[in-house]
Amino acid sequence: MLYTNYPILDNLKEVIKECIAGNRGMQNKFYKYYSSLMMGVCLRYSKSRQEAEEILQEGFIKVFTCMHQYKFKGSLEGWIKRTMINCALQKLRSKNSLYPVINIDDIADQYIGFDMTTNINAKELLALIQNLPAMCKLVFNLHVFEGMRHREIAAMLNISEGTSKSNLHDARIMLQKQLSEGMQMLKTKI
Repeated sequence: MLYTNYPILDNLKEVIKECIAGNRGMQNKFYKYYSSLMMGVCLRYSKSRQEAEEILQEGFIKVFTCMHQYKFKGSLEGWIKRTMINCALQKLRSKNSLYPVINIDDIADQYIGFDMTTNINAKELLALIQNLPAMCKLVFNLHVFEGMRHREIAAMLNISEGTSKSNLHDARIMLQKQLSEGMQMLKTKI
């Protein structure tokens, strides 16, 4: 949780200067301040907590090595978040798992109209998102959580805008299906 009176924010330029200079104590405070928030970002782009922790560590290494590039334009939190997302994307690219084949015919049409506003907690939603195929998960996260447009997503992932839209559509259908199946299981237990 971020606190507005947290000492690290009192003099952000000084904190960044100390981190760039290699002050391990300040880097540790910086890490502790931002790590829980960034872990949430990393979890959205990973298949497991362990993978998210790896992305988080790689992301902070990148943050500390590139901190001199931050020019105090825009939010520092946004800059760190973008770094974490780029690390997650790089990890997925290195696995060559960005282009899974999904047979849309396997997903029943009955799930298209399912109401996704069903009561679900954040952990359950995160688990559902983590189960999506890699490309669907990436496009869903970038569009829904990061607010990116399909044109931006397509450029970032080196895909067409139509492929981005298709992957978002597929992700929504798969999430709806998972939610519907979960609701069915709940109804049978009652």
